[in-house]
Parts: sequence; C-alpha cells; structure tokens
Amino acid sequence: MGVTVDVRQYPNPMDKNVISVKIVEEKRDVSTGIIYRKRIAVCQNVVPEILRKVNILKVPSIQLEEESWLNPQERNMAIRSHCLTWTQYASMKEESVFRESMENPNWTEFIQRGRISITGAGFLNYILETFASTFLRQGAQKGIRIMEMLLKEQCGAPSAE
Repeated sequence: MGVTVDVRQYPNPMDKNVISVKIVEEKRDVSTGIIYRKRIAVCQNVVPEILRKVNILKVPSIQLEEESWLNPQERNMAIRSHCLTWTQYASMKEESVFRESMENPNWTEFIQRGRISITGAGFLNYILETFASTFLRQGAQKGIRIMEMLLKEQCGAPSAE
C-alpha cells in the first residue's frame, strides 16, 4: 500500500462526484514514522432532485473532512471521515482500516464502519438515512475498485477478482 495511491485516489475520472480534494495538513511523527494527513473533499450534491425540494438540501456541493494515519512500518492505514455540510441536521461518519493480512502478507484487509444519523427533517429522516446509507455503501465499493486500479498501475500486480 503506497502513500501515493491514497493521495491519487481522488479526484479520479472513475468517480465524477468528487470535484476536488485539498490537503490542509500533513505531518510525519519522527518517533513512530506515522504520516498524518487531513484533507477536505468537495463533492457534487448527489441528493436526488425530488429531495432537494427541501431548502436545506439545495446546495451545489458537499464538503467532507478526512483524516488518515499511515504507518509504513506496520503496513497499515486508518482513515476517519465525516461530513462538514448539514452538521446541524446530519451526522455521517466513516472509519476504514487497511492492514496487512495475517493469511498472506501480500494481501490487504479492508475494514469499514459507518454511521448515519439524521434529525430535524421530520418524516424525511428515514428516507434520507436510507439514501445516504445506500450511497455510502456504493461509494465504498467504487473506492475499492479505484484503489485496486491505481495499485495495479503503480505496482503492475493483478488485483484479486
């Protein structure tokens, strides 16, 4: 797993929803070698038009903050992200871990957890939570495909099907 793959993952032609990604902080802990990076991503508003009739959902883009900790010595990376848009109505958090497989050091295990909670939208809470959950699940699958493609380009190794 390379740092360059993580940085190059977005924006990417395979995911046109990501408009831009800006690194706002990056540092390396000299004692541990861990690389910390904070990025802000601007994404297109993917909320369906019918739901954008609600004023708070009528925004052109959505901002996400992502923090990552890459430990090259232990060959793992943790990522935590959350939505900066609609914070007064929604809490959307995601945590991911990439680590070396115990079965085979050439494999990478990927663990992801997410939590979505929407309040203040009345009867739309459940509909919005369902939409967000489905969208994030599909986004995670797309992210894995993009990461595999970039790793294949960088390392020349075939991805596991």
